[in-house]
Amino acid sequence: MLYSSIDNKKIKDIKKLNQKKYREQSKLFLVEGEHLVKEAEASGYLEYAIIEEGYDFNFNKDNMYVTDKVMKYISELENNQHIMGVCRMLDSNKELGNKILILDDIQDPGNLGTIIRSSVAFSFDTIVLSKNTVDLYNDKVIRATQGLLFNINIITCDIIDFINEINSEYDIIGTRVDNGSDISMLEHKDKIALIMGNEGRGVSNEVLSLCNKFAHIKMNKNCESLNVGVAASIMLYELSK
Repeated sequence: MLYSSIDNKKIKDIKKLNQKKYREQSKLFLVEGEHLVKEAEASGYLEYAIIEEGYDFNFNKDNMYVTDKVMKYISELENNQHIMGVCRMLDSNKELGNKILILDDIQDPGNLGTIIRSSVAFSFDTIVLSKNTVDLYNDKVIRATQGLLFNINIITCDIIDFINEINSEYDIIGTRVDNGSDISMLEHKDKIALIMGNEGRGVSNEVLSLCNKFAHIKMNKNCESLNVGVAASIMLYELSK
């Protein structure tokens, strides 16, 4: 069946997945582009693909075919990618692993996407998002991850409660630009939880009060601070060595 009308109820329901409240209600989200659809399928989270009429793509899945007009209606991109996927929201694994990254109210989608990619690259096991962190299923976050959100355990919760639950087992490492140890020289347990903070204020004082170690990146004095996505990537690399 070819869907050709933007007034079709199923099309309208898919379009609504571009809004956070409908994603949360349905527990579904969209990915766009062949690479992301393939990543979703490989991870087992793809429900079905939406393919534009005439687009040459062989896919061993139940597919939904739409016209160019319908694809442009659903898509959030200026230049649509001719293929989208409807996916189930990610499962959270209770097995946290040895290396955890906690994000305290990160707001920029590009930063979150970059941090997720770096977490996978440097073998962190779990990312914990505060409840005020930008929505994981925001289309800009998903594109910035290049599909790597499917390759790491991600949890959203109250991070104060979470830290209190793990603090006897893990070194809780807070990040701040002054005081603390150079991250490349920091001594720590095998089990660590690194905390990165909001773009404007950094890690909140309430969260910092729960840390038992503090770290910063040693930099040239002419540079006051780094973008949080860059800073997190450097710290994740140093802690992976």
